[in-house]
Amino acid sequence: MARKKFDIPEMYRSPIIRKVKDATKIIDPMKKDMEPTVLDFGPVQFLIPRFFGFCYGVENAIDIAYRTVAENPDRNIYLLSEMIHNPTVNEDLQKKGVKFLFDTDGTERIPISSLNSEDIVIVPAFGTTLDIQAQLKEVGIDPYQYDTTCPFVEKVWKRGKQLGKKNYSLVVHGKHQHEETRATFSHSAEHSPVVVVLNSEEARTLADIITGERPASDFEKYFGHKSTKGFDPLTDMERFGVINQTTMLATETQEVMEILRDATIKRFGEANILDHFADTSDTLCYATNENQSATLVLAETNADLSIVVGGYNSSNTMHLVEILEHKFPTYHVRDKGELSENKVLHFDQWAKELKQTKDWLPEKDRPVKIALTSGASCPDILVDEVLLQILEYFEGTKELDKVIAPFEEKLEQEEA
Repeated sequence: MARKKFDIPEMYRSPIIRKVKDATKIIDPMKKDMEPTVLDFGPVQFLIPRFFGFCYGVENAIDIAYRTVAENPDRNIYLLSEMIHNPTVNEDLQKKGVKFLFDTDGTERIPISSLNSEDIVIVPAFGTTLDIQAQLKEVGIDPYQYDTTCPFVEKVWKRGKQLGKKNYSLVVHGKHQHEETRATFSHSAEHSPVVVVLNSEEARTLADIITGERPASDFEKYFGHKSTKGFDPLTDMERFGVINQTTMLATETQEVMEILRDATIKRFGEANILDHFADTSDTLCYATNENQSATLVLAETNADLSIVVGGYNSSNTMHLVEILEHKFPTYHVRDKGELSENKVLHFDQWAKELKQTKDWLPEKDRPVKIALTSGASCPDILVDEVLLQILEYFEGTKELDKVIAPFEEKLEQEEA
């Protein structure tokens, strides 16, 4: 896919992190070097991963949404739900008069039936269901006119449709209540039997059912609420492929594929595997892969702690936290407002609550190393602000201009 140039609002543009990213692209155009960049301020060093932050799909959604608002000042503008899972972006759109029709869990805020053909409805980056598309058409609204659905989500749908035409069922690796998975389920159910699995543990349960190691009745217990009506794990899993919610851990999607592929081999034999299990590895989102791969390298550094900036309901952000928290203390924060020198307010995705940690910074008797990254829906400017906030907690730091100068020089050389 050719890289499109997006018009991102000035408020989201980053004077620090963007320069690091752009300079790194020049230094490593083939994307072979995954080592983090070190911003050395003396008493504190920030380790910046090779890939993180806004992805193609998010930039595309922001471009379309803000352009729509600017070009239609006299019309009612609605978002189906949060455009992306970042509160800063969503709150700014609301301040500009955009209203949400649904909460992220699907709860209705404003009935679609109350809209008319003069109203504008923006479809979020996650896409939407066929049912909602039909409701919009009923009131005279074209659901595709202001559609910000991520191209890589659409790629998953298209691959699923191709498999459906060949009589394959589909296993969706995702969170069944997430907007993207609800949309993918809806589009997939139009042509295939579908079941959603959350993780490798659920994949093993499904594998045991299709190999007969668990009774078929267990399917209804574990998957009945997230499968198409009448799904039969014995007949519908004779031919199937695995697709995913694009923000899930790519390594886990691959593990889900391997678990179910092994079960299929056990059931039908290695020689016949291609008749029963479709290779769908080409549907994995490249941006998710890059961000997670860079985070895995970041996790192998000698950082003292890590900070992940992003929305608390952002699936891809939580997976970055999941990677890093196994290596060192990791704090998932929304923005700089969660930080102070002596304590940090951070989201615990396992307890699903905000927690406060005191004395989160280590002793400053040596350079403190902080791994700093963000989710795909997080503007780089928020990472800048976190970095600058933390610098205030240290004395004798190098001037920002001097630390950033090598990156600016590289950009100037490229322009020359």
